[in-house]
Amino acid sequence: MTQPAILEQIANTTLYWEDLTPGMTYTTSSRTITEADVAAFAALTGDFNKVHVDAEFAKGTIFGQRIAHGMLVASFMAGLTSRSIPNQFFEGSLFSVLENRLKFPKPTFIGDTIRVEIEVVEQKTTSRPDRGIVAFLRKGINQRGEVVAEMAATCLFKRRTAGASQ
Repeated sequence: MTQPAILEQIANTTLYWEDLTPGMTYTTSSRTITEADVAAFAALTGDFNKVHVDAEFAKGTIFGQRIAHGMLVASFMAGLTSRSIPNQFFEGSLFSVLENRLKFPKPTFIGDTIRVEIEVVEQKTTSRPDRGIVAFLRKGINQRGEVVAEMAATCLFKRRTAGASQ
């Protein structure tokens, strides 16, 4: 299901496990990663790896310039996802995130603007009839259309009707 279709479907409602079917997709707004973001993340985490904070050092790396921390990019992806319109409808039904798996196929540079394309890839029942599992694939995509990060997220959701089959 495309983003406009999902927005029509979920107007003024909560999304439950039954609503999150494989193939549904949506895209978040975007955010630019700034030098201040990288510096603040380094200070917050204590990760002062030179490829992130030392421009002269980074010039000599395979990247040729400083790159954003992978976990900073993943954190921005989580933030963009949590403030997206469909995600606002999860608040009444999302129990928890069970797992996140990350890949960083390309670097994210200071000044890159990323958005997140999200797809529901799997929907499973659990041993409890009041909940189900939904797997999402989130792709962080920069302004050049390159996938810079992939996050496979598995989440536990409430079911609308306990015991209802898919």
